[in-house]
Amino acid sequence: MLRRLAVASFALTAAACAGQQKPDAAAAGKAVPTEEKVRITNQPPFDLVSCFPRELKMPEQNSQGVVLGALLSARPQVQECLVDPKSRGPEAATKVEVKSTVTEQGATHVVTGQNLTPEGTACIQKVLDTQVQPAALAKGAQPVEATLPFEHTASGLNSVKFGINEGSDFTGAVRMALPSWCDCYASFKDKVPPALTAKVKLVKAQQTPAQVTFEPSGSTEGDQLAACLQPKIAALPAKLSSDELSFNYRFVHFNSNAPEEASATLPPELRFLQLDLVRTQRAADQAIADGARTPAAQAFAEVVDRYQKTKNYKLFDELESKCNALVAADTRVTEAIQGRQATEQAALAIAQEMKVKDAEGWTEAEAATQKNLDETQKELAEAQKIATQDKGACPKKTYKK
Repeated sequence: MLRRLAVASFALTAAACAGQQKPDAAAAGKAVPTEEKVRITNQPPFDLVSCFPRELKMPEQNSQGVVLGALLSARPQVQECLVDPKSRGPEAATKVEVKSTVTEQGATHVVTGQNLTPEGTACIQKVLDTQVQPAALAKGAQPVEATLPFEHTASGLNSVKFGINEGSDFTGAVRMALPSWCDCYASFKDKVPPALTAKVKLVKAQQTPAQVTFEPSGSTEGDQLAACLQPKIAALPAKLSSDELSFNYRFVHFNSNAPEEASATLPPELRFLQLDLVRTQRAADQAIADGARTPAAQAFAEVVDRYQKTKNYKLFDELESKCNALVAADTRVTEAIQGRQATEQAALAIAQEMKVKDAEGWTEAEAATQKNLDETQKELAEAQKIATQDKGACPKKTYKK
């Protein structure tokens, strides 16, 4: 699917001032520059969550599910670490494993992996230490542990690789600089910026681009973003051994923090991918909600057990309180699943629309999205059933006349 987005590379012409040569240059024995096809890569999309991390609402009670959900929510930032070639070894595939442990002192994370460099480990460690901070456990509680793997296969669609050619080295520098240009994206904290196209011209005699101009974006906010990015790109160092190189850089933006409706103006292909990122966040929300329900269910079961052993009516208020807390946890679970369902329904509508136009390209995507939706609907039905049962189990006061 990403292959169809044309965000990774372009076949471009590197011509050394051919238009300025005299018609008889070849006859005079002078060198005439020839056109050369250069593949410009290193233009992977940029997720604004790297600029504006999501602020998770962590429950007071902890469990393995809560920690797993928090780790999953950090996936975009972990992947951003692996965009940088300094984070990866020589192999195409990089595997990362994060083991998190929560105690009464708080959370600690251990990062290990294959094809992962010390720089990559440090980057991911910083993300986790900053973003994944579940509540500390009560004194004397058993530690909570959770492990989550992350995988990354390097390509021009999701990572930067230097040394391909000089044009790609420059676009790689642009892409690596984006997380430091967050001021340009300040108005998009909960929005998805439009795709932008910049025309870049490098010349041998200049150490910075000779030209950086943006095509109109079609929106005021998009043009303002382009105006902010333009001088930053124009100030980047450039190196060129040929006389001149012109190419386009297409900025494709996503935002894992944005609500579903924020992607309405994107082309269908990009909207589908944006919704897939949002779906990951909805899955994280569900894992956290499921995880928060676990201690609520255990607390209610413990009071029920005490009551059944003692028949002490003075436990009624505690039974009622713990049961109400469980019902509230059930509600958060169903709401989280409903949010995931809405995202998958929106993604399925796009896949079905695009399949009509391109059956070969979208049949697999539609089938996978339909399968995800079917599974989510089953989970929702089961969660609603459990919520009804829990609510029915809550004690009710009766008064005799």
